[in-house]
Amino acid sequence: MDTIFLLEDDATLGRGISMALAGPERAVTLAGSLAEARAALADGRFALLILDVNLPDGSGLDLLRQLRAGGERTPVILLTANDFEWDEVAGLEAGADDYITKPFSLAVLRARVNAQLRRGAPPAAGAVAVGPFVFDFERMDFRRAGAPVELSKTEQRLLRVLVENRGRTLPRALLMEKLWPDGAAYVEENALSVTVRRLRGKLEADPAHPKYLKTVYGIGYTWAVEP
Repeated sequence: MDTIFLLEDDATLGRGISMALAGPERAVTLAGSLAEARAALADGRFALLILDVNLPDGSGLDLLRQLRAGGERTPVILLTANDFEWDEVAGLEAGADDYITKPFSLAVLRARVNAQLRRGAPPAAGAVAVGPFVFDFERMDFRRAGAPVELSKTEQRLLRVLVENRGRTLPRALLMEKLWPDGAAYVEENALSVTVRRLRGKLEADPAHPKYLKTVYGIGYTWAVEP
């Protein structure tokens, strides 16, 4: 069960958020002050921290800085009524993973919470974790740094054969047969290059200088193994 820690000094809002986020597989621990927060964080482990910034006895932003300085890597969402751009920048630079200004929709908060918990979840059985990616070919669920990536069926086939043979150079002719098993001879030669380019555009941080899906000139392609 995931346990979320919520620091919110507005008791009514805190109870509302707790009720919205709690469920059969999720619990919420609520604190109303920095003193309560420090005691709770010292005693428990949490899957996610939601911290209000403006508190009667201090700042949730200062608490975040202290946690990050101490090596705490748990995802953090900041809640605040401060909606100036520099406030958001300060929160993100302090180590927040997300920043939500009040007033906010509970539906939006739930979606943001679910996104952070997915990023911290271990890969599903049968999924392949490589670098910043998690590829689940059976469920057709593909993620980069926790964010979903939409792939066509042809892109999925190319990715699968490359990842399952990562570190090996696969000739173009072999990849053509794998991608179009019922008629590779009738597929245009540049179809593979186009598919590679589209896949790089979806997965690589810099598609013009790929780190993972590399070209081996004169032979084919490889999914590079990180050193």
